[in-house]
Amino acid sequence: MQTNSDSTIEIEKIKEVLQADVIVGNDLAGVNVAGIYASDLMSDVLAYGKPRFALITGLNTIQAVISAYMAEFRAVIFLRGKEPSSEIQKFARDKGLVVLSANEDMFEACVKIGQIHKTLGLSDETLISTKKDNNTSTHEFIIDGGDFSDAGMVSTRIKSIVKNIGYDPQLVRRVAICTYEGEMNVVLHAVRATVTLTASDKEIVVDIDDEGKGIADVKRAMERGYSTATDEQRAMGFGAGMGLPNMKKNSDVLNITSQVGKGTKVKTRFIVE
Repeated sequence: MQTNSDSTIEIEKIKEVLQADVIVGNDLAGVNVAGIYASDLMSDVLAYGKPRFALITGLNTIQAVISAYMAEFRAVIFLRGKEPSSEIQKFARDKGLVVLSANEDMFEACVKIGQIHKTLGLSDETLISTKKDNNTSTHEFIIDGGDFSDAGMVSTRIKSIVKNIGYDPQLVRRVAICTYEGEMNVVLHAVRATVTLTASDKEIVVDIDDEGKGIADVKRAMERGYSTATDEQRAMGFGAGMGLPNMKKNSDVLNITSQVGKGTKVKTRFIVE
């Protein structure tokens, strides 16, 4: 479920209407969000959420806050009284995310926040900024398959790098989403992968070269909703069959080559305009 705004809504008002506890970000003065996205499917968050939104979720995992960070959200609201771990709190604090905990379920929370929107008459707001040109730089990272404790950390580092270079925030967001989806695919389905980021004033390229079972049918894997994830993996909010479609949607060029029993190479390119 998604709500939008022409203005913004204060986190403090959301806190009040939900009677939520502030876990991270006690000083809420001046913290506003442009809308709400409610979901426990992190690929949906990356696909449909918008910058400066707040995420409402019952998924109490580090991947929930990483997804919010990748999607340029400003806040995460955990439902049903769930209190995030110290690891989640540290990540949110380091990345400037506000974290709340509310007792409502998702439907109740959305209805209550919707009443705020009706009162204030809010709709969409656009974020505008600029980039600066830079010389080419290359960075390499390793991802270990099956390691959910660190899942998303390589993507977080890549996002920080391209953000610090000074690219347009919308471009940074697209790179982050694609890289995060690619990283989660490695964690879910591969043994190990090398990730190479190449950034210049003309383009950003992210290469993910994994060792693993490979993809038997790349065309089918690109279909929305198709997934080979296990029930356990789905319970963590992934494996909904949105990963590769999200990567295609957010990149300018997506190339995938795969060999069953060997591994998969995924290249995403982003044109710098």
